Amino acid sequence: MKALDRRLNAFRPDLADKRLEGRVEAGRFVEGAMFHVSAPVAKVHAAPDASSGMDTQFLHGEELRVFDRNNGWAWIQGERDSYVGYVPESSIDEDGYRATHIVCVPRTFAYPEPDLKKPAANAQSMGALVTVTGETEVRGTRYAVLDDGRAMIARHLSPIGDVADDYVAMAEMFLHTPYLWGGASGFGIDCSGLVQLSMRMAGRNVPRDTDMQAESIGEALDLKEPPQRGDLIFWRGHVAIFTASDEIIHANGYTMTVSREPLADAIGRIGPLYGQPTSMRRP
Repeated sequence: MKALDRRLNAFRPDLADKRLEGRVEAGRFVEGAMFHVSAPVAKVHAAPDASSGMDTQFLHGEELRVFDRNNGWAWIQGERDSYVGYVPESSIDEDGYRATHIVCVPRTFAYPEPDLKKPAANAQSMGALVTVTGETEVRGTRYAVLDDGRAMIARHLSPIGDVADDYVAMAEMFLHTPYLWGGASGFGIDCSGLVQLSMRMAGRNVPRDTDMQAESIGEALDLKEPPQRGDLIFWRGHVAIFTASDEIIHANGYTMTVSREPLADAIGRIGPLYGQPTSMRRP
């Protein structure tokens, strides 16, 4: 029997998700309680320690199942992509949050009131979920008024359920965004995070990590097949999106940004370090 992936299944020697009872051994099993992300970004760590590696991020309003809370940390599993890890308790709140809109630009600000001249209260990433209670116009700018009284630029939000036609166009909006290992937001993003977030904005939920994506998204292609816009190409531990038959966009550690470049240049640069491409897939 294939071992359960700890990234996608919550189990430890002392505690496990009740849904895994009978499949894993643990001291006790719990159902977990529903929470949501209350900070703009919740960093998901491999261990309850700020110095441990950051595996991914969850964004404002996303639902999490919390299995354990201890010493300022919560052991959680994301409802959207099932990723498991530890987040600071300060970044989450008890459930009951009902979002109406999603941020549809790479980054935007929340203001204390509908006035762009006021100091921003915080910034939110594409994919963040918010609750809009009304709209108003000030000096020709339309604002969405949130449930907490803050305001955001109305055109930077889309009603939940509205999706983009072209996920590649969403990825292209992130050009020049800083590369961040484990990043999954407009403030910093990695290669698989770029694929996941841009596809999410086009209405498709896909797994978080490169190996998961290489096994599951769309259909496999022969590496000799002519690629199309939107196809994915994988290396060991890396993924890029075709913007054209000979060009890709990817978050990469060479430019340390999301950048666009000819496929041949990327293959030539990556090959000596990590080998040749391993597969292609068509979503």
